[in-house]
Amino acid sequence: MDRRTFVTTTVGAALALTLATHAGAQAMDDQSQASFDTVMAFMGAMGSGDMQAMSDLMADDMVWHNEGDSTLPWIGETRGKDAIFEFLGVFGANLQTTLWENTDAFASGDTVAVFGRMNGITPHSGKEIGEFSFALRAKVRDGQVVLWHWFEDSFAVSQAYHAR
Repeated sequence: MDRRTFVTTTVGAALALTLATHAGAQAMDDQSQASFDTVMAFMGAMGSGDMQAMSDLMADDMVWHNEGDSTLPWIGETRGKDAIFEFLGVFGANLQTTLWENTDAFASGDTVAVFGRMNGITPHSGKEIGEFSFALRAKVRDGQVVLWHWFEDSFAVSQAYHAR
């Protein structure tokens, strides 16, 4: 699966909704606002399948870390832009997002927190996960994402993936 297909299939237009999350961006200092804008632009680039914009917004030494059940092929830590794009292919082949809604988002300095709800289907089993909560902690340096630390309902996702 090529990178563009992955991003479009996995996240789809649902991520574009994240651009409307600026409601949480009230009264931030300049650094916090810049970090917030970078993370929202990165999410928007993923949602639109704009690989070049994603790449431009990623630091070469970016770390993508997914917390959860280690039996899932996308859980763990991936370092470096090229490795992250490879990881995203694995992720996209194993989880198709059907719902993505940011419910809260805010920034403080170089750190951005986003909370929301998701749903998806695991092609491995064909099972729907069911709506679950997610949290993201991202860090930004010099206008680029350096950390994407993802938290999801690993139990619900694992149950769907393993058809339990």
